[in-house]
Amino acid sequence: MNVTMALDLGGTKVEAALVRADGTVVEGTRSRAATGAAAAADRAAGERAIAQVVRHCAAAPEWASVSGAGIGSAGPVDLGAGTIGPINLPAMQGFGITGFVREVSGLEEVSLRLDGTCIALAESWLGAARGVRNALVMVVSTGVGGGLVSDGRIVSGGGGNAGHLGQVVVDRIASSAHDATVEGIASGPSTVRWAQGEGWDGASGEDLARDYAAGVEVAVAAVRRSARAVGLGLVNAATLLDLEVAVIGGGFSFVADDYPDLVAAAVREHAVNAYAADLKVVRAELGGDAPLIGAAALVHRADLL
Repeated sequence: MNVTMALDLGGTKVEAALVRADGTVVEGTRSRAATGAAAAADRAAGERAIAQVVRHCAAAPEWASVSGAGIGSAGPVDLGAGTIGPINLPAMQGFGITGFVREVSGLEEVSLRLDGTCIALAESWLGAARGVRNALVMVVSTGVGGGLVSDGRIVSGGGGNAGHLGQVVVDRIASSAHDATVEGIASGPSTVRWAQGEGWDGASGEDLARDYAAGVEVAVAAVRRSARAVGLGLVNAATLLDLEVAVIGGGFSFVADDYPDLVAAAVREHAVNAYAADLKVVRAELGGDAPLIGAAALVHRADLL
């Protein structure tokens, strides 16, 4: 198979493109549609958005050579049932996405994985985890997600949800369990809210990045708090799985040039075992292309699964 359709479904958008066997996106085939509040409240709106980007791909001249599709979705997912339950899209709970994509596209071979798993697959195939047998690839953005490579293979878990680092509890549970998780502390929105609670008058991650670079005390404390939570999550993962490398991507990870260094420092500070303290923390290499490349790799590089 030379070309596959890749689809990435998240809480704010769905995106699709045709991807060649070397991981490059076919020019002119990439499109996106909003999910967000509409799809969160109305499943039909989510279905329309997915159908829109699939049909854009199907209109490309290269469609004749496409015989399969890979889907990466926000989770949780249920691989056995082919369904998804994105936390930020309540109306899509239990949605049979593989069957829907088969129906809209006419393709028989449709493979589903968690979006974090797809990103790990992409970085393992063509990015910062190339040649690494034991790695965790994560995204720090509006949410925090991840995917695992163990002994040279992508780990999906029993239902397909391995790698949910964002929901690992790393602090004392007070008002809610979510507030004590990596995501509840380290994500962009969580970090901005915390800084605002400390008297900071900014409104966004971009504002936080600016003030961090300028040395504003509250902004510096907020970014370090985020990085520490990510580091604690990685300490747990590295201790359990004997990881070699942690790859960090996602828009909020660029809030500070030294964000990976701050995470690595937290790992070294809190690790009990020396092998966990030795975890190497690096930036992702594939950026915004990783979800689609990883979804395509479900077909092109099924040998890694």
